[in-house]
Amino acid sequence: MTVTLAGMGGGTAATMTEELRRAMQDAQLIVGAQRLLDALPRGLSSATAAAVAPGEILRLVKAAACEEVLVLYSGDSGFYSGARGLLALLNEEHIPARVLPGLSSVQLLAARLGRPWQDWTLCSAHGVDCDPVAEVCAAGGPVCFLTGGAGNNAADLCRRLAEAGLGELPVTVGENLSYPGERLTTGTAAQLAEEQFASLALLLTGAVKRPRRVPGIPDGEFIRGKTPMTKQEVRCAVLSKLALRPGDTCWDVGAGTGSVSVEMALFAKKVCAVERDADACQLIEQNRAAFGAWNLTLVQGTAPEALGGLPAPDAVFVGGSGGELEAILKAAVAANPQVRLCVSAIALETLDAARHAFEALGIDWEVTQISVARSKAAGKLHLMMAQNPVFLISGGGR
Repeated sequence: MTVTLAGMGGGTAATMTEELRRAMQDAQLIVGAQRLLDALPRGLSSATAAAVAPGEILRLVKAAACEEVLVLYSGDSGFYSGARGLLALLNEEHIPARVLPGLSSVQLLAARLGRPWQDWTLCSAHGVDCDPVAEVCAAGGPVCFLTGGAGNNAADLCRRLAEAGLGELPVTVGENLSYPGERLTTGTAAQLAEEQFASLALLLTGAVKRPRRVPGIPDGEFIRGKTPMTKQEVRCAVLSKLALRPGDTCWDVGAGTGSVSVEMALFAKKVCAVERDADACQLIEQNRAAFGAWNLTLVQGTAPEALGGLPAPDAVFVGGSGGELEAILKAAVAANPQVRLCVSAIALETLDAARHAFEALGIDWEVTQISVARSKAAGKLHLMMAQNPVFLISGGGR
C-alpha cells in the first residue's frame, strides 16, 4: 500500500494540479473532509470516505484492502495542514507515504492583489489560540492570518487590533478564494471589525512601524511626570539578566512609568505591565502610545492579586513590590516553574528580602550592583555626578 497526502488547492477544479488529477485517477480510496470530497471531478471510480482527524484517517487506511489511498487536504499539504499529523502516524506504522503540494490560499490572495508574498509573516488563527497584536508587533512587516473558529474570524482579529490601539492599521480580507463567492475587502482594522466575513478567509495586515534598536532608550525620551523611573543603564542590565527572546511573554510588576515595559515590548512578543498607582498608569499608557508598544497590556491593580489570570510569563521583572515580593515571585513561579526572574533594589532591606524570597522558592540567585555616574556641566567644567547604586537580584530558568 502507498498513501498519497495531497493539497487540493482552493478546493475547486481550477486550482487542482495535474499531478493531483493523476493521483485521483490511480486511487482506489479517497479520504478527506466532506467539502473536499464534494468538489471531486465527476467520473472517478474511487471509493470515498469522509474523515479529518489523523487517527480516524489512519484507521480507514489500515482497514482498506487496496494499494493506492489518496488523502486530501485543502490548500497546500505543507502549510498549516493536517498532513503533518498523519505523516507521523504513517511513519510509526511503517506505511509508505508521499506528499503532493497544492496551491495555498496565501498564494491565491497574493495573486489577486498582484503582490509578492515573500515578505509576509504567515500565522494561523484557525482553531488555535492566536494573539494578533503580538504577531503584528513582532513581525515588523505584513502578517497574513489564516482565520476561523470561535473568536478568531477576520472581524474578531480586526476588533482585537483596534482595541489595542491599531485601529488605523490597513488590512485586507480575502474570502472564499477561488470559490464563486470570492470577495476582497480592504480598509482599516477599525472599519473591518464591524463587518461580517466567511469562515474561509485570510486577513492580511499592513506593517507596524516601531523603533528597532538595542536596549537602552535615553531617559529623556520617556514621559516621566513625578513617577520614579528605572534609568537607561539599569534597563539594559535588566533585559540582559532576563535573557529576553523574541517569542517571550513578560511581566513588569511595579511598572512605574513603563520604561522597562516598553523596552520589553519592543523586543519580546507580549508584555503585561502591572501598576497600582493611577498617575503611573496614565504615564504607561502615554509611553505605550509614544513608542508604538501595542503588545504591552496595562494591568492596573496591586500584586500579587493582579497577577491572577495573566498569561504564563517567560521573564518577570519586579521594580516595585509594595512589601509583597515573596508572594509576587511565588505567583510567577507557579505560572511557569522555568520563569526567569530579576528584582531591582536600592535599599539593603529590599535586597535582603529578595535573597530570602529566592531561597524560599529554592531558586539559585546572584546579585549585581550597578553604579553609574554621568557627566554634568558646571560652568566651563564637566563633573561626574553619581547616580544611586542599584542591586539586581536575578535567577531562575535559562
